Amino acid sequence: MMTGLAALCFLLLLTRASGFGLSSGDSMSHQDITERAILNTTAQTCRALALAEDKDFTFPSLTIESVAVACEASKSSKSLRKTIRLIQKMNKRVDLLRFAQSSYHMDNELILEGRRLITDGLSVVKASNKEQNFKPARERLGQILHTLQDFYSHSNWVEIGHKLPNSNLIRADTIINIAAKDRATCRNCVGNNCRNNILEDILSENVLTTGYFALVFSSKPQGKCSHGDDYDRTRDTEPIGGINKDTVNSSHGHRHKEAAQLAIAATSELLEDIRAAAGDRPFLQLMGISTGKALCFVIDTTGSMSDDIATVRTVTSSIIDSKVGTEDEPSVYILVPFNDPDFGPLTKTTDPEVFRNAVNSLTASGGGDFPEKSLSGLQLALTGAPSNSEIFVFTDASAKDSHLRDTVIALIEQTKSVVNFMITAVLGFRRRRQSDGGQQNHIRMTSSDAQLYENISQISGGLAIEVTKDQLLAATSIITQSSSSSLVTLLQASRSPAKAENFTFTVDESVRNLTVYITGRSVSFTLISPSGVSQRTSMTGSLITTSESVGNFQTLQLKTETGQWEIKMASANPYILKVVAESPIDFLFEFLEESQGPFGGFDVVDNRPRAGVNGSLMVTVTGSESATVTEVILVESSESAEVKGKVEAQGKQDFLAQFDRIPATEFVVLVKGQTSNSSSKSSSQTFQRQSLTSFRASAVTVNFPDSNTVLEPGTTQAVPFTVMTSGAGGTFTIQATNDQGFTLIFPSSLTLETGGSANGTVNITAPPSTPSGTVVTLTVLAEASRGADTNYVVQSFTVLERVTDFTKSECELLSLQSNCSDDCFLSMWELSVQVTDGANGTGVDRITLRQGNGTLNTSRLAAGNESITLVSYSASCCSPDVELLAVDRVGNVASCFYSVRETVTTTSQPVAVPTTTDSQRPTTAAGVSLSTRAVQPFLLCLSITILGFNLLF
Repeated sequence: MMTGLAALCFLLLLTRASGFGLSSGDSMSHQDITERAILNTTAQTCRALALAEDKDFTFPSLTIESVAVACEASKSSKSLRKTIRLIQKMNKRVDLLRFAQSSYHMDNELILEGRRLITDGLSVVKASNKEQNFKPARERLGQILHTLQDFYSHSNWVEIGHKLPNSNLIRADTIINIAAKDRATCRNCVGNNCRNNILEDILSENVLTTGYFALVFSSKPQGKCSHGDDYDRTRDTEPIGGINKDTVNSSHGHRHKEAAQLAIAATSELLEDIRAAAGDRPFLQLMGISTGKALCFVIDTTGSMSDDIATVRTVTSSIIDSKVGTEDEPSVYILVPFNDPDFGPLTKTTDPEVFRNAVNSLTASGGGDFPEKSLSGLQLALTGAPSNSEIFVFTDASAKDSHLRDTVIALIEQTKSVVNFMITAVLGFRRRRQSDGGQQNHIRMTSSDAQLYENISQISGGLAIEVTKDQLLAATSIITQSSSSSLVTLLQASRSPAKAENFTFTVDESVRNLTVYITGRSVSFTLISPSGVSQRTSMTGSLITTSESVGNFQTLQLKTETGQWEIKMASANPYILKVVAESPIDFLFEFLEESQGPFGGFDVVDNRPRAGVNGSLMVTVTGSESATVTEVILVESSESAEVKGKVEAQGKQDFLAQFDRIPATEFVVLVKGQTSNSSSKSSSQTFQRQSLTSFRASAVTVNFPDSNTVLEPGTTQAVPFTVMTSGAGGTFTIQATNDQGFTLIFPSSLTLETGGSANGTVNITAPPSTPSGTVVTLTVLAEASRGADTNYVVQSFTVLERVTDFTKSECELLSLQSNCSDDCFLSMWELSVQVTDGANGTGVDRITLRQGNGTLNTSRLAAGNESITLVSYSASCCSPDVELLAVDRVGNVASCFYSVRETVTTTSQPVAVPTTTDSQRPTTAAGVSLSTRAVQPFLLCLSITILGFNLLF
């Protein structure tokens, strides 16, 4: 039992700062609360979309797989789980990095300061989400959810008797009644009984307070409540005791369940606000619910690439025409052109026609000098595409910016994205139109030029495909298969120099479309099936159903036979071997290390794991609720040497693997396990999956200890970083780059003692014209002398103009007409509404329907210092309610509700909209119900009750 408990530490620290403690028994953790709210809000969003399309919708059980299926996106279960894990990780890191900052935990009565963190962060989430920059939006969302959730555990909101969440915490322009600094709030607990330690006048007057907390000092203001429990030094200073509700065993643990339920409701309310600002489908994308994978092209646009660009146009149209409307429709389309001296801009869209037009508008021109900025274009794609994307780079030139190699590799490791190079410089030549007279020359791409691309593709788990321009279209068949969102890797190996070697891979019953990719010249092999049938080379036969060879690239479609396969490679030339298939069963993984914070526990490693020490890996199975992991193996990429881990189940498809050592050379992660299948004659089957990305350990550690991730246009921000080594000291070269071309100033080197550390600073400046919501990714690399060791740190920053508009738009009903009869199908009603955002507002961005099946039209008028949006709406009397959502340019959301509920006839007339509370909805004499309000929690309460939670009442 103790071993299992220790293994769970990675999920949540055993600290007061976590707000909701380690999930055990009847207690709920931050992770539990966050996942429950995300799944609830995601299901609600999918329900709304289904009802809008007249589809049936049955609420699922709140598991990741069930919600993905209910949302008609079963292949999204992996990305939904990955999204939830990232948000949970950033939630937890508030404890690791901000444990001593009371405002982040709503301690010491710093409620207004905590609210400022929430509302500022909410602005970042909305701005990033608006620009489809989902990763930084998710990261900031996790941070602010920790502070929001802590309020219900650390304050007296529950004890006052509130049954709804405190909506004022996500609104910056409201008043909160907080106890004065000199007002007593608590009395001593009686022994260990703290049930009645909050003063009666505090509760009866609805005055808010939170406990005081200190790790070192025991002092606090006179008469104030303490947080309480083991780590709080103020708990023994009068008034003695505490008020926190972190677990059922805390000072106020008898109110833990109420606090956790309100934290779920508050988290859902905040998510609903983000949903209203973004729209339903963009919100689902933020949560990882989408169709297929990203389709990402990085294309050389210099003069000799006209044939290649024409091929890309053909492939783009083919994928769009065949995938749109299916489960494999790309979730996002990304295009990055490059040449020299330019690269970009990045085009990112969910509209396939916008992407098709962007590709069709590319033209090949210029050139003259051979190398191009291919790695700059790839860097921009890696930072702009979702994690785990597959990126295709089309070029016939070497890289002019090869100094970005380590930065690109760092981004590949961090995002676990796959990079394939489609190289049309076959036989070492490239045709280039010169700029001095239109003459054409043949220019050689050297073997070292090609080797750079091959190394990058191999580390990412991709391929470097070398073909002629005439062969490119045939080679792009890999793109069509790679666009499947259920593609998994069973085996990948790279050998340079080549040698005779045997590889095995296991095929389970969930596998479909079993395919082998091989890159290399004159590669020979023998395939042996589980039943013992063998076949040599790539000719079709009993095992190979189809075979295609073009340039250095072979594709083999295999007969799908369950069991263990073997492939014997006997090539004298370097090669890459890759075995892929379609299957719902896959895995996620993260390296863990012991936390450097005061409370211990584990943290996720965002860069290279430490060399020379024990290592841990958390593996999560996706796509199956019955699959279990039996083996986790680190396989060295060059020699196939293996390091096996000790595996322990952690619950919720999580498995902890602990290793005695992390390989010193590049390695991949291989997972084996068992899964049950109702159609199988046996009770279980073995499955095998492998990571694509190669990793290596490092004795160097680089981190940003504490950085503000918001940049203001036109200002310079100092970003401190730390470099540490557990090995030899010396001079370490520093390289800092960013994907937006922002100006950077940083030290070129740092000197470290053996086993020591040193600090540096990167000054980054966002140009004044940078649009709000732009995300810039900063990568800092530290390299030991002579390149003996290197590591990196990657951080995304959101450029955001200072938000001063916290006021929602206002609706004014201009007219309403209805002629509703007993037969509602034969009658209609309509209204006209004027929406304004005030003279000092940022302006109305859009107006959408949250409720209603009628026709909505909008138009804009200029009036003085502000614009007016005119809204007209008409609907059948069978649809008597309408709710308009008015979103301004910084994401403030107003809801305007109108209803015709009585069978009456009215004439067109101006109607003033009265101010209402959440529970009031006045009805005019004509029977028209009117209300203008923000998105209110009572809708949330209803939705949660529908799901059977009964969380709030």
